[in-house]
Amino acid sequence: MELKNLFRVSAIVAAMALTGCGGDIEVTPTVNDNSTNNSNNTTNNGGETPDPVVENPCTTRAVGSTEVQGTFQAPHCVYGTNFASKSLEVQADVTFKKLENGGAHVFKGALLIGKDCNTSTGCTIEANGPTLTVEPGAVMAFTSGESVVRIARGAKINAVGTAAEPIRFTSAAEFDAFNLAGIGPQFADWGGIMVNGFGITNECTDAERDGDLCNADSEGVTSYYGGKNNADSSGQIKYAHIWYAGSGPRDGGPGDDLNSLTLNAVGSGSSFEFLHIHQGFDDGIEFFGGAANIKNIVVTDTQDDGIDVDAGWQGKGQFIIVKHGTIQTKRDVTYADDNGDAVLIPAGTEGFMGNNGFETDGEKAAGPDYSQAPASTLNFANVTVITTDGNSIRDDDESQGMKFDDAIRGMYYNALVVKSSASNGTECLEFKDPDAAANAEADTLNYVSSVLACAANFKNGSDPLPAGEGKEDWFVNAGSNQILNGAADVLAADGFSTNSSSTAITVEANDLSSLNDNFFTTVDYIGAVSDKDTSSEWYQWVKKAIEASNAD
Repeated sequence: MELKNLFRVSAIVAAMALTGCGGDIEVTPTVNDNSTNNSNNTTNNGGETPDPVVENPCTTRAVGSTEVQGTFQAPHCVYGTNFASKSLEVQADVTFKKLENGGAHVFKGALLIGKDCNTSTGCTIEANGPTLTVEPGAVMAFTSGESVVRIARGAKINAVGTAAEPIRFTSAAEFDAFNLAGIGPQFADWGGIMVNGFGITNECTDAERDGDLCNADSEGVTSYYGGKNNADSSGQIKYAHIWYAGSGPRDGGPGDDLNSLTLNAVGSGSSFEFLHIHQGFDDGIEFFGGAANIKNIVVTDTQDDGIDVDAGWQGKGQFIIVKHGTIQTKRDVTYADDNGDAVLIPAGTEGFMGNNGFETDGEKAAGPDYSQAPASTLNFANVTVITTDGNSIRDDDESQGMKFDDAIRGMYYNALVVKSSASNGTECLEFKDPDAAANAEADTLNYVSSVLACAANFKNGSDPLPAGEGKEDWFVNAGSNQILNGAADVLAADGFSTNSSSTAITVEANDLSSLNDNFFTTVDYIGAVSDKDTSSEWYQWVKKAIEASNAD
């Protein structure tokens, strides 16, 4: 009887027994044994029935001349650092399928797809690099801050689930077999997803771009991104959850600046839709240049910013809801502050999660040497930010709706920003930079058909914009927008959709047809979600996301 990629149930039991012991899980991937057992015996010499054999469903890949496969620790597949790690890149297509009985693909090390390359050292980027494919319903779980998914320039991610079977990127501590401390998952359990593209970033000079020497280095985990093609594709992620990621802590030290999803100079040929990002320890999604677009995004209880724009991003987004919340830490967390010093958050600490719903920064560098990479120009439509009245657990910054910095420009259409209480001195909008404030006065940064439903509206609210225009006058924009000076009845009973029966909102929604852009869906409501169509796929996606985050 020929046996390939098989092992006995007794081996599974032994592996599970090891998992029950204390300490770290150290599992070496299975090296496939293609030998053949030609015996036709159904009993051994002692007359006992042999153990049944079980097929190993774990992913296999070639590492050099060796075929390496994950270890099946039923119902999970476990991949050690011989399969992939921070020093072992995956340089061929690899696929992870849905496992039966709630199984997860569990990674101890980093999952680096494609060969990272700093072209100034003489290496060459493979333009048609490998693709990471994650099939509907698959769960990708990670054991430490060393575990990060990185897609190199030229490589792609193809993680497309369905509404019924979303993909899940999460902490291994969600599963009993890997929850060794018995406390469950928490923010910063793993590193997050980083996608590097060939897009334009003002972290590189024009001369560097023209000479194919644009090699901006990523935050946290060093890798390289950037180029001169804002239409490039790095793949797609759709119908996916990204939970408990961001900012380490790395093995052997405090955490890095890692986001749940980092899009480094990713082009508009990529697609990121129907995502729920929850309880990350840095930003939910951060853009560094490029022109990637996002749609149908929910960000809940993330420590820093929900959406962070920087380094010349030129993309678009629609249907985005960011909701700040609270947390009680399950374990000690150590991270590095802005000075690089280690800071401890003890287990049992109660605090708020969330800085800005949107933090928007225009540029890392400017001037004649960066003429090909203008400041970030955003176009967001149908967004809702629900803030708290507290300061975030990591950096003690207040919960705000939006912050404008570094010469940012662009427009928000049909935005709704909510803050029901401001007794602790928190506000909804902040101008951090005089260049951003000057863009506001020049109407290259503004709102259309939007509502500020906040108990306190502007940080340093009594200070006018640089040329003397009042911030209230700027926001109202000759009646295009509305300031309510309180949350009133703008949210429906579900706590997240816009109340279509609100007596407070009198401004009309913009249907977006005048934008003449096929990316934007025509709408008749303000905010990210309408309460008028609770059966829609988008409403149900948000409802499930908010319910899950409230229960966590």
